[in-house]
Amino acid sequence: MATQLAIAYQHGGYNHNSTTSRLLNSIFMTTVNTAAKTLVAVASRTRAERWRPADHMRFMVMLMTWFSVWVLRVLMDHFPCSSIFRSNYLLQGYSSTVGSFDFPPLPSSALTPSSSLDLVLHDGSDGPSVQALGRSITHIFALLNEMPASSRKYQFAVAMADKIVDENSRNGHVELLQINRVALGSAFARTLGLLYRSLKTKQSVNYGGGAWTSTIVRALPLGSYVAPYLKGLGFCVSAIYSTVAGGGQSEKRRRVAADGEDSTAVVAEKYAQELLWITNKLRVCGAVDEAVMQWSLAAGLAALSLTANPRVQGSIVKISSTLFGELTRGNLAIPSQVKFKLLVLWLPLFCYADNGLAYPVLTGYEKVETERAIDEVISSLPVVDQEVVLTNWLQDFAISPSEWPNLQISYDRWCQSTRKLVP
Repeated sequence: MATQLAIAYQHGGYNHNSTTSRLLNSIFMTTVNTAAKTLVAVASRTRAERWRPADHMRFMVMLMTWFSVWVLRVLMDHFPCSSIFRSNYLLQGYSSTVGSFDFPPLPSSALTPSSSLDLVLHDGSDGPSVQALGRSITHIFALLNEMPASSRKYQFAVAMADKIVDENSRNGHVELLQINRVALGSAFARTLGLLYRSLKTKQSVNYGGGAWTSTIVRALPLGSYVAPYLKGLGFCVSAIYSTVAGGGQSEKRRRVAADGEDSTAVVAEKYAQELLWITNKLRVCGAVDEAVMQWSLAAGLAALSLTANPRVQGSIVKISSTLFGELTRGNLAIPSQVKFKLLVLWLPLFCYADNGLAYPVLTGYEKVETERAIDEVISSLPVVDQEVVLTNWLQDFAISPSEWPNLQISYDRWCQSTRKLVP
């Protein structure tokens, strides 16, 4: 009976085999046969015999199946098959064109070694594009941030980035120069953030909170002279405590903390050197204004650099000296507010940094040129801003052991300009 019902329904005036796909016909015939079998199973019971709950359920299933068949038949009659089930739907987004497939773009995690690499893939770009160079440089700079400096492939990656940037600059095309600017500017911002976080981490683990006490002491009058003695006293107290308390375990914790501090200092030094290298590349490419703007907003880094490792301080001092020198170039149009922020943030580091006890940070000529650049930048500011900058410099210079930078000429010129205001 089921076979007869299926055949009757298939040939009862509905000849759509020519317009429907094999998949739809298979689904349709399977549904019809299921409904027919259910009806036969229910109707085979005699009239005198009472239906069990299972029979009622089978009958309801049969009715629902037949209703589904009717709905499917209506859709097949009034809507073309190609508009309901397109081949691109069955292929999950691939093109239905024979011989060509538009594969969906790969996720960025499949193209980069780390989630921190911020690469953008342009959909629909079939041919080569100069923007690929920008993505390539950005990729290499991000790799440099993550690779340890001791890796034998680190210098290889540095040389690759140098080569791409230099060749873009030699080409001289406006679009290639803009690619260098954008890639180097983003690399500067990323490395600046990494350096700040590494110094902040180092400060939090430095002698169990001794860094903030050292900062407070340095802020006091003559604090820069007292801070080294307090630091040595702290070492002595820690050694005596570890000996009296007997703590082999305390000594072990101290060694672990020292190892962690050393590794953090190495990472911070690496980021500082990379930042100096990127700054020089920006200067050579004529895009140093990108670094100037970001350096004027790095208040957190300026504060942490006062207590940083001398080698980290050396790189930061060189970056600041380079940027001050670039401010005096005639081709840079830097607002006065940016110049004021640079002076307020980074002049204290010049006074308190370890300027070459272990190795020379700046040569004598570089120091003279930096003083000249600072003097020129100060003279370009409004008189009120000059007062703030020079007052802060005098306070730091008077209590610091360093003799540089000596801005007495700038201070005398400001005093002389103030006297002219007297009627």
